Amino acid sequence: MPLHRRLPKRGFTNKFRVEYTEVNLDRLDRLPLAEIGLKEMIEHRLIHGESELVKVLGRGQLTSPKTIKAHAFSQSAVKKIEESGGKAITIGKE
Repeated sequence: MPLHRRLPKRGFTNKFRVEYTEVNLDRLDRLPLAEIGLKEMIEHRLIHGESELVKVLGRGQLTSPKTIKAHAFSQSAVKKIEESGGKAITIGKE
């Protein structure tokens, strides 16, 4: 019997899975901007294109208040953004 028939099938691939590009707060803090959206992230090469879904994660700290627009935020990222005096704005998944 061939090897591929002797081994069991493994795993499952969910065709409805949503994949995000992750950006951490420490990378956003390096940008000299008060308002950061998808276009600014592309210009500073944090993401590759506007078709990507972006999730902001909470590694690092913000040293100045920033308004950040992304498709999703982790709970720790929202907490740190609001503690620094900024805003976390969720945009639609178009």
